[in-house]
Amino acid sequence: MIANQPAAIDYWMMVAIFVLLCALTYLSLAEMAFSRMTKPRAAALAEKGAKAGKALVHLAGEPTRWINPVLLCINIGQTIQATLTGVIAGRLFGPAGIAIGVFANVVVFFVLAEAVPKTYALLYPVKAATMTARPLLALVRFWPLRVASNLLIKLTNIIVKGEGLAQGPFIAEQEFLGVIEAAAQDSVIESEERELIESVISFGDTEVKEIMVPRPDVVSIDDFITVTEALNIAVAEGFSRFPVFRTVEDQEDVIGVVYVKDLVSAERAGRGAEQVSGLLRGVHVVPENKLVADLMRDMQSAKIHLAMVADEYATVTGLVTLEDCLEELVGEIVDEHDDEDTSVVLIANGDYLIVGGTALSKLNDILKTKIPDNDFDTIGGLIFGRLGRVPVVGDSVEYEGWRFSTEEMDGRRIQTVRVSTLG
Repeated sequence: MIANQPAAIDYWMMVAIFVLLCALTYLSLAEMAFSRMTKPRAAALAEKGAKAGKALVHLAGEPTRWINPVLLCINIGQTIQATLTGVIAGRLFGPAGIAIGVFANVVVFFVLAEAVPKTYALLYPVKAATMTARPLLALVRFWPLRVASNLLIKLTNIIVKGEGLAQGPFIAEQEFLGVIEAAAQDSVIESEERELIESVISFGDTEVKEIMVPRPDVVSIDDFITVTEALNIAVAEGFSRFPVFRTVEDQEDVIGVVYVKDLVSAERAGRGAEQVSGLLRGVHVVPENKLVADLMRDMQSAKIHLAMVADEYATVTGLVTLEDCLEELVGEIVDEHDDEDTSVVLIANGDYLIVGGTALSKLNDILKTKIPDNDFDTIGGLIFGRLGRVPVVGDSVEYEGWRFSTEEMDGRRIQTVRVSTLG
């Protein structure tokens, strides 16, 4: 293989390739640095008088303003440099130049324009962000570039039609969760912040049946008991509202909700011997598959704190409160009157004693397992479904290195499960 003598145009193309290499390196550094720069962090740096503090705050506060122009510039730069590299390699080395150009393009530009700047930005994100903030801000303010990137995004949304497509580019939920996990591991965000973000994301897909109190655990009162009797139940249970059921021909149905404050008022007015049916308020009934996010909005607009849950046959299957919805977002809410949570108890030999009605999602968090909850919502349901019959004390199933044994039964219902490791 004989190389041809480079002409003047070849030297100019080499200069252009070098300039593009420097520009792409800089853009890759900026892209990685600002993908890890949060708005609170940028604000803190600005308050400390960091270099380019205002630019940091501006870019971190509106990431959609810089990401599309930067990606467009990187794409244009890579296309041009790849073309120039191929042309000059072909001119100098003939047909073999194509292979040489591809090899040089992959090795040189990957190492220098991708791996090196992005690794540096991962190791020194603040330094990389402050180095690139002002030039990056000037770049994204260049209106022809901004207009071009917006037009291309709109063209993408026309080609790939779908609801809610407006800004792009888009990121899948699992990809976003991966970014959040990486940020937590690198101490970019606190672990509590990561848990809250993950809760918010999963909150949108959570159905009411996943957080409701199942019917056997619902503390309710019958419509025929007296106000005084209902108050005694309220004192014993510590709730402020109770669903009221009426049974007709062995079929029960919820007919309303009674408030403890109404019971107290009636008792003090000398009406303690009256039936609670005279103090009923309306009851809100929702389907099992209603999204918790939608229910929470309904509760806020209707100013209610309690709703009954029914299946497709209109049979009441449980109860859900506004507090249950909030706990799905922020975790367990405990006040001074709540009893200590004994649904999960770690005993001396390393086994767990877990209430049968414990949700599989909670079990997965405790054991770090990935038991699917598509078919069963609770650990008791898992055992029941795997056995295919009503279990008896001592029956067990195995999954992901754990043994789930029936420890205590209440009729046909699994009351307590012992969870132990295999082997």
